[in-house]
Amino acid sequence: MTQKQFVGAPRVHTALTAAAEKRLLIWLARRTPRAVGPDHLTALGFAAQLLAGAAYALAGRDARALALVNVFLFLNWLGDSLDGTLARVREQQRPRYGFYVDHLADAFGALALMGGLACSGFVHAPVAAGMLAGYYVLAIESYLATYTLGRFHLSQGIFGPTELRFLLMLGNAVLFWRPYASLFGRQFLLFDVGGIVAVAGMAAMAVATGARHTAALYREETLR
Repeated sequence: MTQKQFVGAPRVHTALTAAAEKRLLIWLARRTPRAVGPDHLTALGFAAQLLAGAAYALAGRDARALALVNVFLFLNWLGDSLDGTLARVREQQRPRYGFYVDHLADAFGALALMGGLACSGFVHAPVAAGMLAGYYVLAIESYLATYTLGRFHLSQGIFGPTELRFLLMLGNAVLFWRPYASLFGRQFLLFDVGGIVAVAGMAAMAVATGARHTAALYREETLR
């Protein structure tokens, strides 16, 4: 298949910050030095996510490293969000290459981030593994929908990658001061509580989205 034969799927982004984020990214892309290309930004985003995982592991010994996690999460947002926008603004798009590399980096980056969090002691390993599994299930569903329905959903409802990063950064700030949460007269790790809620939310999203897309495909390919 040549690039001329390939038609990229339309992007569907309904997250809370989607419109404002798009305007900001276009503004940044138009002011990015010519020496900086989309691949540089992809590398920045990937490296920052790996470093965020390392900072989480370090935070187990010194909670001040949580501030580093937030810095790296911001840099991850910058690289991961701006690379595609820069390519579109400069009309230098490579849709197959960009889609593949960007999401492969996301997969390994998520593994590093959750692995570092599990090593930090701020969350139990099974909860971190559950969050990673939930992310992978939603990602796989999104990629399957892109192929079969021809639409690439960057968000699940009002939540997208930017919202998730913001919630994680906010959680890190709270975690520095209050690593525990009290529920029903007992104390639990704050990120255990948040992680279990996140896993439940991702599971519900996966079931609802999977059912909706399955029904849509069934209607489109009804046997006669």
